Amino acid sequence: MEEVQLKPIAKEKTTQDKVYKQIKKAILFGGITSDEIFTEVQLAETLNTSRTPVRAAIQDLVKEGLLVAIPRKGMTVKKITKEEQDEIFLVRSAIEVEAVKKLIEIITSTEQLKSLKIILKQQEEALENDDAIRFIELDHEFHLSLTKLAKFTIIEQILTNLHNLTQLIGLRAVRKPGRMRSVLIEHQQIVQAIEEKNPELASKMIVNHLENTKETLVVIDNS
Repeated sequence: MEEVQLKPIAKEKTTQDKVYKQIKKAILFGGITSDEIFTEVQLAETLNTSRTPVRAAIQDLVKEGLLVAIPRKGMTVKKITKEEQDEIFLVRSAIEVEAVKKLIEIITSTEQLKSLKIILKQQEEALENDDAIRFIELDHEFHLSLTKLAKFTIIEQILTNLHNLTQLIGLRAVRKPGRMRSVLIEHQQIVQAIEEKNPELASKMIVNHLENTKETLVVIDNS
């Protein structure tokens, strides 16, 4: 008799999981903005579900820093202050400069950078399709891949924790006409500097890339 191998049973997503993911996606990709105030009841009606999974999802999103409560009114999407933006870019710049330096030290072949080049190709496709949401998802993947390839596991977790806030920032930035193309070019310059095993240039390109995004946000905020 043939042996029967045990296999994991696919677990269907609960209503709470589905509600959480829908609300989070709407927050990250502009379906719900920081200009709106909404209630648990309104979300439940929009999603055609009970208030229980909505309440649980909101609690999780508050813990993640994406939603904030407004007493006696409801909830709104967190608005990132200029000071918080500066902190995020400071942390990212310090982390990613060290990541590219370490990466250049340990790579032995440009074949190891294949994953970065694939992301660049996918970003190019997203640019051609004017798909800002996909573009920003790939942007996060690109920056996270730098730390993965450098084998910075703890730092990778720090960047992952910053993901939600950086995604909110990134989407605002790429809405500026021409910024998506500039981001792609800047990413290409970073990869080229790594390929050339030039840590000074790679560091400069990372800092330049993050500074350009900061400046873009300033222009948007002042317009």
